[in-house]
Amino acid sequence: MTNNNHKSLDEVHASVNTSNRGGFKKLLAFIGPAYMISVGYMDPGNWATDIEGGSKYGYSLIWVLVMSNLIALLLQSHCIRLGVVSGRDLAQASKDHYTKFINIFLYILAEIAIAACDLAEVVGMAIGIHLLFPSVSILGGVCITVLDSFVLLFLLNSGIRKLEAFIISLVAIIGVSFLVQLIIAKPDVVEISKGLIPGFTNENALYIAIGIIGATVMPHNLYLHSSLVQTRQFDRTQIEIKKAIKFNIIDSAIALNLALFVNAAILIIAATTFFNTGVEVTEIQDAHKMMAPMLGSWLAPLLFAIALIAAGQSSTITGTLAGQVIMEGYLNLRLQPWIRRLATRLIAIVPAFLTIYYLGEEKTGDLLVLSQVILSLQLGFAIIPLIHFVSNKTKMGEFAIPMWQKIASWIAVSVIVFLNCQMLFQKVKDWLNDSGNPLIIACTVVPFMIFCLAILLYITFEPLFKKKKQVVRKQFHGNVSKINFETPKPYATISITVDFSSSDSKAINKAIQLGGTQAKYNLIHVLETANATVYGEDTNDVERAEDTQLLMSYKQQLNEKGFECDYTLGFGSPKVIIPKLVQQSDLLVMGTHGHTTFKDILFGTTVESVRHKISIPLVLV
Repeated sequence: MTNNNHKSLDEVHASVNTSNRGGFKKLLAFIGPAYMISVGYMDPGNWATDIEGGSKYGYSLIWVLVMSNLIALLLQSHCIRLGVVSGRDLAQASKDHYTKFINIFLYILAEIAIAACDLAEVVGMAIGIHLLFPSVSILGGVCITVLDSFVLLFLLNSGIRKLEAFIISLVAIIGVSFLVQLIIAKPDVVEISKGLIPGFTNENALYIAIGIIGATVMPHNLYLHSSLVQTRQFDRTQIEIKKAIKFNIIDSAIALNLALFVNAAILIIAATTFFNTGVEVTEIQDAHKMMAPMLGSWLAPLLFAIALIAAGQSSTITGTLAGQVIMEGYLNLRLQPWIRRLATRLIAIVPAFLTIYYLGEEKTGDLLVLSQVILSLQLGFAIIPLIHFVSNKTKMGEFAIPMWQKIASWIAVSVIVFLNCQMLFQKVKDWLNDSGNPLIIACTVVPFMIFCLAILLYITFEPLFKKKKQVVRKQFHGNVSKINFETPKPYATISITVDFSSSDSKAINKAIQLGGTQAKYNLIHVLETANATVYGEDTNDVERAEDTQLLMSYKQQLNEKGFECDYTLGFGSPKVIIPKLVQQSDLLVMGTHGHTTFKDILFGTTVESVRHKISIPLVLV
């Protein structure tokens, strides 16, 4: 558990220093978070809705993409403002403001949105694998997608900048792939321009349009972006805050317009290839199959499959990080990233596996579109609190959004909620007419919809009819009280963990700075080999002998400098052994090197585990 003051994505919070940089270099320092967000705007769920929309209705829904992108730019700018100014992400801000009941409800909806997003990624990746390797079935591809979770965890462990670079490279692959496909397809520019005029041909077009909105403006991205902008470190002055907001908005404008290009390209290619020839395609795999004969080029379907895998692979990171942000923000609960990722992926795999197994691979397209509609239905519950928070001058001060942004934001959310209600009304009506037992739907679905609508109305009008007691948070300076000074007590015994890496010297030097010649020092090293785990202290191998010699060397060097020192060799898991060995110590000093990357990813860092199991002060070097 964490406290209410914990930082969002604490492991990478303020990890990118933007100070002492000017001009273009400063802008580059802020480039990255929006690309992490943009991948969610071009994931396989988008492909399904764009392909279906283009093949069924031609260019007529391009205006929906443009409108969705404008809404996305506006809302993501609100996320930037909230995260940069308040230092709180959307989940944390909601927890500060709403009651426990409302927060639990919002948390459950947010988790459903993440599961729906990951469902699209699972199915899309599986389809992409199948298209490139026909011998692998879509069902087999679904199972393979579990493995990519661990690949991405390596990237998570490498730092936010390397992760951003990886995502940007995949986005570049997607963009180039569709640029080439557009050149091959040769779409009609005049007809494309006509698609910018708003309108719906029928009710089914509305359903697809809502799916496009849900696939473009993704609710969990609102939570994630408000957290990712906090990975940048800058001076907390009014001028620097304004610059941070400006540079992050530029980052968003570039990244989200690239996402718009990809989505528009998919819809245009589908319209040019299929709608104009009278062929209706709703499945991604069918679109891939028919591209070569209809466009007269083998390159188009190949690039299509490569881009699909890149899209699925890049967007898979979004659900993990968003899930971490949401769970930490609403519940103050943090799981190891690999646990969180695997749980999210398994939640998505189950419905995908069952749908494909029982209904067949031809239903994957319907599953993708449904996932995006679910995302769209959750949008209002994320957008409305966001608008309230960034409009609040008490919380935001001079950085509260101006009136024109308030008006635009409320118009956007009103359009989204209205379209959702219209679509839901039609769907429930169809279910009641087609169901053999409409009473069940009337007693289950209808009451739940009414309940959700009531909650939505509450969070919409709550600031107007109820002046809720605000949680007072001083971001820059806390309330200062009188300090009760205590006479410092010298450390009698200091334990130092060593792993015979470059971090040992730093850890030992820090320890002797704190303890001086008066303290006793104990060097701790834990053998993690299979022999050590099985045989414990009875281990008698070459590694034990070498490690003992190294410990004796450290001890001798400290003794020669006048420090009283001994050493202890442990056997097994450091996370278990170290807390036991330091029970009689007054202080523990640890270097942050320790495990190999693979072990850190699978089991969590030793430092992270040890600090929760000891009751003495811990110094990290």
